[in-house]
Amino acid sequence: MASAIGLVFSNYSYVSLSAAIFTGLLMLLSSLSEYVFFTPSFVFYVPYDRLVGFVLILAVSFLSGLVIPMNVYRIITLQNKPGRIGGSFIGSIIGASAGACSCGPVGFAIISTFGTVGGVATSLLSTYEIPLRILSSGILVYVYYTTTKSLSINCKIG
Repeated sequence: MASAIGLVFSNYSYVSLSAAIFTGLLMLLSSLSEYVFFTPSFVFYVPYDRLVGFVLILAVSFLSGLVIPMNVYRIITLQNKPGRIGGSFIGSIIGASAGACSCGPVGFAIISTFGTVGGVATSLLSTYEIPLRILSSGILVYVYYTTTKSLSINCKIG
């Protein structure tokens, strides 16, 4: 499995794509969860009682930065071969969005404008924020496993 990572990330364009995805997702989720503030000055603060949520944001960002470039490589490499090649890519999008769905007070304010349904959604998201991020990390780990397995089989590495 490590050889699949070496194969994909030997090309610097995939390394830069991975860094961009990790940084962008980390900053977006940290800002929405109120760990990063941009005005009046740049402030990064993680309260001790919300450390688990931040670690899960780091995990989702890291795994998304790892899995999405691998799937892009897989799609580009295997586009001429028959078979399903888009399933893992869609799984990585689902995993990343599941980690982002509980996006803190800004998301709660937007959702609550939908009335009673928004209130119920806000309550569910705030209650299950940590389990949703754990679930999204699990989805991304599974996508990583299936992607490396597919690359090992189809690209004859291992």
